[in-house]
Amino acid sequence: MQGTSGRGYFGIGVEGVSKSANVGALLRTAHAFGASFCFTVGAGWDSRCARRADTADTPAHVPLWRFDRPEDLALPAGCALVGIELLDSATDLPSFRHPLSAAYVLGPERSGLSPAILGRCRHVVRIPTRFSLNLAVAGALVLYDRLLQQGRYAERPVGSMTPPGGAPKGEVHNDASPDGRGATGSPARHGRPRFRRTIPDWAGGEAATGRRGDKDNAAE
Repeated sequence: MQGTSGRGYFGIGVEGVSKSANVGALLRTAHAFGASFCFTVGAGWDSRCARRADTADTPAHVPLWRFDRPEDLALPAGCALVGIELLDSATDLPSFRHPLSAAYVLGPERSGLSPAILGRCRHVVRIPTRFSLNLAVAGALVLYDRLLQQGRYAERPVGSMTPPGGAPKGEVHNDASPDGRGATGSPARHGRPRFRRTIPDWAGGEAATGRRGDKDNAAE
């Protein structure tokens, strides 16, 4: 089974949330994705009620820090605070490169994050939806996006002629490491371009000779 741990570490928390079920569901989601810590800021939720949604009993396995005010929030050195908010100025989640070490914070569905917390965020990210999502759903989307970026998984099949499905397990091509090396340590490579009919002049070299018998230039 593929592990959920990637490079770096992350934590996730909420500000000003009072719905115990939402907090409990977010804690359970964080535990499932391998969070290093969770936190709350000025939240008035009932931890006993939250256990009804947090069936994994996350506080027993993952550190949970509770802060009264935004200025009390303390994070590990080098950990970037990332706000999740529907702001026009925020970066869309699909275009966001997650920090190696990050703490994600979400606010109530109606009011969102406070200016005090937003002022402390190094990055602000938005999930491109028409309106605010449920707290636990939003948290799950952010952590899943981080998993896709930081994890080592085979690339999805692409192209109109490619049948739906995925690459066989064990064929790992995607890696977020800065040196561009795969999970097995081999350099990442791409094959020569393939052309279905006509080989364009810009291809140059052997590809421009028009030898259709060449395997690399054969029609698909």
